[in-house]
Formats: sequence, structure tokens, C-alpha cells
Amino acid sequence: MTSPRLRTALGIFTAATVLLALTGCVESGRGDTSRTVGAANCPVPVDASVKGTARIGFQQIPNGDMIVKDRGWLAACLPNATINWSNFASGQDVVQAFASGSLDLGTLGSSPATKALSAPLNLPVRVVWIQDVIGKAESLAVRDPAITSLAGLRGKRIATPFGSTSHYSLLSALSAAGLTSDVTLINLKPDAILAAWQRKEIDAAWVWDPSLSTLLADGHVVTSSAEVAAAGAPTFDLSAGRTEFLTANPKFMLMWTRLQNFAAAQIAADPAAAATSIAAQFGTTPEVVRPQLRGYTYPTAADQAGPAYLGGGFADNLAGTAKFLLQQGGIDAVSPSYSGGIDSTAVRAVAAQ
Repeated sequence: MTSPRLRTALGIFTAATVLLALTGCVESGRGDTSRTVGAANCPVPVDASVKGTARIGFQQIPNGDMIVKDRGWLAACLPNATINWSNFASGQDVVQAFASGSLDLGTLGSSPATKALSAPLNLPVRVVWIQDVIGKAESLAVRDPAITSLAGLRGKRIATPFGSTSHYSLLSALSAAGLTSDVTLINLKPDAILAAWQRKEIDAAWVWDPSLSTLLADGHVVTSSAEVAAAGAPTFDLSAGRTEFLTANPKFMLMWTRLQNFAAAQIAADPAAAATSIAAQFGTTPEVVRPQLRGYTYPTAADQAGPAYLGGGFADNLAGTAKFLLQQGGIDAVSPSYSGGIDSTAVRAVAAQ
């Protein structure tokens, strides 16, 4: 939802919100069991005591979650558990899946996560891991080469997935530039953005890869989420879980966090291998993925257990996002505290190992 001051063109473009919560459905790339799965494939000690089923939602974002999925680590490290992966087009879809009770863990941006934790939703979910800090990987692509600043977009049509971190960054940038009432915002999912761009129905779009790279084939970047973050509005890709699931499955969450931490460390230590896994999941080549990795920062468990992240002040980031979303009409109220929306138990345990 956007501010009433923003003129939308939903009558021109219709973007239906489709909930892709088909348990175990993998829409592209290799599944969790695509490689040879066994104890030898587990990079940490195997835990055969964990049983039950985990329903995990992922997005095609170049981060450690895609490495964990591609390597089949969860199935290898938890041989008596059942892991079902589902692909989601946006964080807003992940929020809907949490609301319907059809998801246990899911990746979503800090903006939709804040919505989930705020009124009117107030969903029983908790942030458990920071997949990445978003930088230039989410940017504003503009078609007209003559437009080199936000001011040049006055009167133009800009697409972004509403409720996403890109939407939040776009609104922040427009507000700072005094342009919130001077552009037309259009709610489109990444794939629909590509189609609208090709038909020349939009002038610009704030989105992430792989869509962003396609737009830049005949467009250019005017500003990015890195610049918005430097101005005081950072965005993140997070993993969150249902509170009930987290409480009932501490040993699963400990293993899941160990593997996420292992993957984050590999991105830093061996980006070529990381890009190979992520590319396999995206159905593209490592050469395409490598530059994308440079658009993010990937904090480890040790980082996240510290005062700047889940171990300390991250609730302030969620509160800051909530205040902006309230101004824009995206939520009904800012919660008194967002610390209850964070579960750092597993992160602290892994950081201490």
C-alpha cells in the first residue's frame, strides 16, 4: 500500500498477487536432493535426532540460502527430517504464506517483514537470520539516457513490487527528493516488470536481479539501495520463522543456522564456488551471478550476534522501517517494540561455537 499522495496506475496494469505455496515445488534450478545427498555432503556434524517436516520458502536472491538449497545440505545433515522447498516471487507472498499457516521458514525483505510484525497483521513470526544487507543489487533502472537524476523522473511511470524492499527504497528516495506526488507508481512483480519494460509501458523500475540486469541492457542506474541506506534507510533480506515452529524445533534451527553461516562464509572465501551453486538454482551461469554478489553484504553469525544486528540494535532498524511505512499508509501502527520480533537464540549459539 502506498501513500494517498502517490498516484497509481493500477487501472493500466494489473498485477495479481499469486501465492506460490505449493509445498516442495521448485520452479527452476535444482532441488534440495539434486546432488548426491548423504553424510559426506554435510559440512558440519550430522544430527540424526531431528525428525519432522520443515516447509521452507525461498526467493531467487543471490545469497547463502540458495547455496544451502543447491548443495542439499539440510537433507544431508538432517537425514531423518523432511525438507520441502517452495519458490516465492516476492516477500509479500511469503507474508501471505505465513498468514495462512502454510510456511515454517521463509526469506523476505525487511519491509515485508516489518509489515508482518506490525498492525494490522501482527503475525506470530520472528526474524532469525539476516541473509544479506542490500546495496547496489537493488537499483532504479531508467530507460531514457537523458535522465540522470531523480528530478528527471517527474511525470514518469515507475514500476516496483509493492511491499518489497525495492518499494521501500523507492519511496524513501522519492520522499527525500520531494517527488512523491509527481510520479506514477505501478505495482508489478519482477517478471511483469520485464514485460512492461519491453513494451515501453514504464519509464523506470526499482528491482533486483536477475530482472535488474536485463533492464540494464538498454537502461542505466540512476540511484540504488546503497545510496538510500547511506542516507539512513537501509534494507535487508531476512529469514523469518513461525514462532510456534521455532519454539518446537530448536535443534533444527541450530543446524539450519550453522549451514546458513557456512554458506555466508563461503561467499566471502570462495565466491566462484558460491556463484556456481546460485547459478544452478537460477538457471543461469556463474559469470552472471558473480557481479550480483558484489551488490550485497553477507554478515556471518558472529556479525549477527553483535550489537549492530540481531544481538542488539536490529529492532531499531525494523522500528525505523515501520515509522516510514506508517507515514506511507503501509501499516496501521508502529509496534511499541520490535525486539519481540527477533529470535537470536540460534545465531548466538552458532557464533559462540
